[in-house]
Amino acid sequence: MFRWRLPQVVCVLSACVCLALAYEDDIEVNYADTYYNEITEGDTPETTPSPAPCSSPDMTKWDKMFSMLENSQMRENMLLQYADDIIKVEMGSLRGEILRYLGQYGGSCGAAVEAAGRKMALHMEGRLRETLDRFKLKDQNAVSDGNSAGNPNHLESTLQQLLSAARMQTSRLAKLESSCFSSPGAGIGTNSKTGTQLPEGGGAGQRKQEVTSGEVSLDGVLAALQQTRADLEKVLRSSTQRNLPAGCEMALLSPMRSRRIYTSVIPDVPLSVTAFTVCMWVKPTTVSNKTVLFSYGNRRNPYEIQLLLGQTSALFTIGGEAHLVEARGVVNPGGPSEWIHLCGAWSSNQGLASLWAGGKKVASTAGVAEGHVLPDGGSLQLGQEKNGCCSLSPNGGGSAVPGFEGGFDPKLAFTGKMTGVNMWDRMLSEEEISHLALAEGQGCQQRGNLVAWGVTEMVPHGGAQFIN
Repeated sequence: MFRWRLPQVVCVLSACVCLALAYEDDIEVNYADTYYNEITEGDTPETTPSPAPCSSPDMTKWDKMFSMLENSQMRENMLLQYADDIIKVEMGSLRGEILRYLGQYGGSCGAAVEAAGRKMALHMEGRLRETLDRFKLKDQNAVSDGNSAGNPNHLESTLQQLLSAARMQTSRLAKLESSCFSSPGAGIGTNSKTGTQLPEGGGAGQRKQEVTSGEVSLDGVLAALQQTRADLEKVLRSSTQRNLPAGCEMALLSPMRSRRIYTSVIPDVPLSVTAFTVCMWVKPTTVSNKTVLFSYGNRRNPYEIQLLLGQTSALFTIGGEAHLVEARGVVNPGGPSEWIHLCGAWSSNQGLASLWAGGKKVASTAGVAEGHVLPDGGSLQLGQEKNGCCSLSPNGGGSAVPGFEGGFDPKLAFTGKMTGVNMWDRMLSEEEISHLALAEGQGCQQRGNLVAWGVTEMVPHGGAQFIN
C-alpha cells in the first residue's frame, strides 16, 4: 500500500516546490521592474481639492462675543488661582517669620507691655467714661428744655459697647503681660538692631517713649471715634429721611407744580359732619407762599376745608379764608426737606380750631365757623384746590363759580411726597395725635373713619403717582 502512495506524495511535493519558486520570481520581478511605479503625463488623473476637515461657517458677532467672554473667564480664573497661590505662599512665609520673631524676642516684652498697656487701658477707659457722662448731661438738659436729642439711646448704647471693648482690651493686655512674664526672658530688654541683651533697667527710656507714643495714638483714636460718631449721626438722619415715617408702606408723589397734577379722594361715607380731624405726613420739595395740601369744597364754597403750607408756616381754614388758623415756624425754608406731621382739628360746638405740627399744638383759635355744618356732596383733593375747574351743572354746561374762573393754579400745587392721609369725624385727643406723629411708630396703622389711608379710593391725576 505504501508503495502505491509514495509516487503520489512525491508528485505533490514537486508541484508545491515549483509553485513556490514561481511566486518568488514574480515578486522579485514586480519590485525590480520600475515601470509599474511610473506615471506618464498622459495618464495623470484629474484631482479635485477636498474640503478642509474642520471647515466651519464664519462666526457671527455674538459667537465672537461669547468666545471672548469664555476666554476672559478662563483668564480670570487663572489669575485668581495664581493670586490665591501667591497669597498662600506669602502668608505661610509671614507666619513662619512671626513665629521665629516670637521665639527669639517673645521674652523681652513684659516691661513694655506692663507700662504701655496699663497706661493705654486706663486712659481709654477714663476718656470713654468722661464722654459718656457728657452725653448723659446733654440729654438731661435737652429733655428739660423740651428738645429732642436725636437718638440718645443709640449713642449711649454705642458708648457702652466702646467701654466694654476697652475693658476687654485691658483683659487681653493683662493676659499678654502674664504670658510675657512667664517666659524665660521676661524683664530683659533686647536691642533689635544689634541683637544684644540689655539690663532690666536699660530699656526704661525706650518704655517711656513707647508710653508717650501710646498716649498720642490714643488721642488720635479718640478723635477718629468722635468723627465716626458724627458721620454715623449724619447717615442715621439721612436714612431716616429716606424711609417713610410711622410705618407707612407707600407715599403719594407729586413730581412738579402743574395744574394737571393732583389726587382726587372719594370718601366711602358722606362728609356732612360738625367736627373732624385731618392728619397727614408731608415732605415738600419746595414751598410757595400758598401750597395746598388738603382741600374740600362744593360748588357754592370751594374752600370749606383747606390745609396749607406757607414759606415758614402752616395754615388751616374752615368755611373760607376768613376763618384762619396759622402757626409760624413750622417749615424750615433754608434747610433740607424733611417729613412733617400736620393735623387740623375743628368742632362746630364752640368753633374751636387747632393746628398741630410734630405732635404738638402750635395754634388754636375759638369762634371759627361756630355752628357750621360741613356740607356733603363736595370734592376732596390732595395737592390742589378745586375752584373754577368744574361747572355748575353735572353735564358740563353752565358757568363756573364767580371769581374762580382760573381753574387749577400751578402756583398753589404741592410738590413732594405725602403719606398717612386720614380723616376722622371727631376731634382727636392730644395723646392720639402725639402717637400719630411718632416717626418711628406705627401711626399709619391708625386709619380714619372718613378717609383711611390705603383703604379709601384715591385717584392720581397728571404725573401724580403712588410709590413704595
